[in-house]
Amino acid sequence: MLNIIQSKMGKLKSGVAYPALSFAMLAAALPMSAHAQSQTSAEPEKAVETIIVTGSRIQRRDADSVGPVLTITGADLRNSGAASIGDVLQKLPAAGVSLNSNGTQGTSYGASSINLRYLGGAEGSGNRVLVLVDGHRWVDGVGQRGFRDFVDLNTMPFGMIEGIEVLKDGASAIYGADAIAGVVNIKTLRDFDGLRLNLKTATTSENDGEQFSAVVNWGKTFDRASLVISASYIKEDPIGTADRDLTVNTLVPQTGPGTSERGLFILPGLSANAFFGTPAGFASSTSPITTRTLGGFGAGALADDGFRTAVLPDDAFNTQAQGIYSVGPSERFGLYARLGFELSENLKLKVEALRSTRQSNQLFSPVNLDVGGTSGTIRGFGIANSQAFNPFGTANGVPTANALAFSSTQAWRIRRVMYDVGNRNNIQEVTTDRIAAGLEGKFKLGTRDWNWDAFMSYSKNSIDSSAENGIQYDRLFLALGNPANCAAVAGCAPVNLFGPMSAAAADYIRFTAREYNSNELTNVAFNVTGDLFELPAGPLSIAAGYEYRKNKAVDIPDAEVNATPRFIPTIYTTTSAQTRTPTTGEYSLHEAYVEVSAPLLRDAPLAKSLDLSVAARYSDYDTVGEATTMKVGLGWRVIDDILLRGTFSQGFRAPSILELYQGGRETSFQGIDPCNGGAAANPSRPGCAGIPAGYNQQNFNLNGLIPGTLAGNLGLTPETADTYSYGFAIKPSFLPGLSFTVDWFDITITDAIATQAVTQILGLCAAQGGVFCSLVNRDVSTGSIRNVLVGAQNLSEIQTSGYDATLRYDFSTSIGRFAAVIDASYLDSFLTTSPNPTGGAPILDERAGLGDRPRSTYPNWKGQASLRWSNNAWNAIWRGRYIGETTDVVNTVKDSQTKAVFYQDIEIGYELPWKNTTVSFAINNVFDQMPPLSYANAPINFDIYTYDVRGRSYSLRLGMQF
Repeated sequence: MLNIIQSKMGKLKSGVAYPALSFAMLAAALPMSAHAQSQTSAEPEKAVETIIVTGSRIQRRDADSVGPVLTITGADLRNSGAASIGDVLQKLPAAGVSLNSNGTQGTSYGASSINLRYLGGAEGSGNRVLVLVDGHRWVDGVGQRGFRDFVDLNTMPFGMIEGIEVLKDGASAIYGADAIAGVVNIKTLRDFDGLRLNLKTATTSENDGEQFSAVVNWGKTFDRASLVISASYIKEDPIGTADRDLTVNTLVPQTGPGTSERGLFILPGLSANAFFGTPAGFASSTSPITTRTLGGFGAGALADDGFRTAVLPDDAFNTQAQGIYSVGPSERFGLYARLGFELSENLKLKVEALRSTRQSNQLFSPVNLDVGGTSGTIRGFGIANSQAFNPFGTANGVPTANALAFSSTQAWRIRRVMYDVGNRNNIQEVTTDRIAAGLEGKFKLGTRDWNWDAFMSYSKNSIDSSAENGIQYDRLFLALGNPANCAAVAGCAPVNLFGPMSAAAADYIRFTAREYNSNELTNVAFNVTGDLFELPAGPLSIAAGYEYRKNKAVDIPDAEVNATPRFIPTIYTTTSAQTRTPTTGEYSLHEAYVEVSAPLLRDAPLAKSLDLSVAARYSDYDTVGEATTMKVGLGWRVIDDILLRGTFSQGFRAPSILELYQGGRETSFQGIDPCNGGAAANPSRPGCAGIPAGYNQQNFNLNGLIPGTLAGNLGLTPETADTYSYGFAIKPSFLPGLSFTVDWFDITITDAIATQAVTQILGLCAAQGGVFCSLVNRDVSTGSIRNVLVGAQNLSEIQTSGYDATLRYDFSTSIGRFAAVIDASYLDSFLTTSPNPTGGAPILDERAGLGDRPRSTYPNWKGQASLRWSNNAWNAIWRGRYIGETTDVVNTVKDSQTKAVFYQDIEIGYELPWKNTTVSFAINNVFDQMPPLSYANAPINFDIYTYDVRGRSYSLRLGMQF
């Protein structure tokens, strides 16, 4: 089925080319959207000589640009109460599911991402959003199970950030690949004199999830030099699933006895055994048995007295309450320094250095062991009749003639949660290093002033990770088998799977996987900008430049995890850790761009101004060849109060190292098997044929998670995109401080690189059967899913459209100054068109308004609002965030809607006259709003990448400036 998981071969030789006249006609036909800067604070704009607005390389004297730009100021960041910039960005209405601190049951592993317009290539991924720092590239992230292909926002020290600009528009022609969904530009500290200190502590109303942050910034300006140093420290404590009613137990009801620490046993030879006196069917696959109490067995013929047939509800078991994190802990430290030096009147040098470290971990319930002879997930084991802890063997007083052995050729099976070994713990130690240098200069070309800059950086992101308290199967094989073989191996201790395990036995089979991966980025860029000549309406401005990038990634999984088992030839894995083949890959590229801004009209009738902007970029990759992208925009200020504007842009994204070179990697997916209940309960689903009645995937693997294999694809081709946006901005002169903007967007991605969701694969298999089930491997005896093959491929198309609107009003009264903001986003459509493996009509998947897949919530409406008040030394703010309702999986437990939620925060602050000291107290989530219940997101029961499970929390913040 390689034709299903691999895309067509080939290299992109050129981008889509449109005649220049088409651009001009299109631009003239598109009325344009909002004011360039949609600021989130009430601070007045500062006058500057020239600025560069995100979305353009041209220096200008005003803040107008050709795309809708949202500005988040330093004051906004400090007042947000957030522990990372990811927490701030993920609350934007335009943001989709993004990786955050919600811990165990996701793939964030301590990372944070921003996924604009829901266009990330995988759950929580931000690989179609370009993240810049001062207009330059940032190195991609790393992860517990392989490197990433998007920026981890937690690698940026919080203290170095002065503000953020978010361009919600395509910008590949300006910045290159990856800017399909938009651009996030992080602005670093400006030069200043003095010492700034900010401290914050927070805790929830449940007295958990404590947070502490400290930021110290020091700056000094000299005659011809400046120095800025920033140090940041952030510590976040965990919240357990057992500590919130929402997450304490899965919504999916058990249909059969579950695996617990007391075990679930299928043991051939015990049915109608005359010596033990057991009834027919005892310990069979249809009537598994469990221990009455751990280790409570009779001797000899009474051994079976310690067992009984497992039944519900007596043997229901909840692993969610066993020390799992719903919010994981994290500790981050960052150090940033920048030295600026004026070499001459027209030449400046800037040198930057950064180191950031993070330690985070996620706690899982213990390994859900499932071993056997010809049954079970891990097969080929045997239990000798003389094994020390075989209750039906000679060691328990059973005569040799009656003693039972369970061989590798028998269909015996033992399932047990391995509490003796301990909760599994994934630990990450991430280090980010970056060094950069830049030159900025001015020169004259004729009578006109021009500006240029040259930049070079090298960055490396690396991780040392460990996965503690796994199981080493080779050692377990020895510890269950012939006692003589175990005695011959140093350290081997017999394992008791029927009762409490000795510490020596647990230590012997316990396994810790240790891995390493890294991402490196080398970046060189040169830009020049200035005015070519004067037009009747003003100067024709131009920016041009060249950029070279090299990305390199290495993934070194644990050698023992990938080793061939020594003693158990019938299984493919040596440990309970997920296998992954090593990966090494790199690519490099050369790019050149040009951008032109042309004023067409000034102070004409019905045209206070009319400005045209055109940009083009040529890219040459050593992996996928050449591409050319273009962008055109038009801004028409009808009168001073009304601005119409719009853009058309071409997007481009080459396959990442991860998508191209990633070796086969075992992983687990959250999802609901549509064949639950077996063939009898799903007679209209041909793909469920042959599955036993009463089957439920929740009873297999860990918490019912679905095992799968992810793989890269060297046959991938680049994806391209067309983005249209237009709208208006109104700032009535008769009502100063009021502005209203509305923007429409439409993005179409062709040859989109994605992995088909496991829920989609299972749904197609169940509904269609046949070829659609070729990627799903089931156990023929139990029906449980053993593996789903998920590969990167070029899907046909992703199309999304919707609206953004912002209403802002700043005004003064006798009791103080107020600033009100309402920011809303409406997702009208998110349609994926996938090829049909049978050659029939394409498969259409509309996601807008749905939340029926794990960690994939697409509400039509999202919004946030704030009302800020200040009066002399006092200030206060109210914030609200709305996430609309979505449609859940149809189920018998709850209605098929995931309800809308509205989070509200309040904060009050006071400025003391001593050392510019500010003190503020905040209550976040004032009404303790929990995420809405979601059946699709069982067993944690809510979308961890969309909602906040902390509940009500309190914080105290202190700021000082010396």
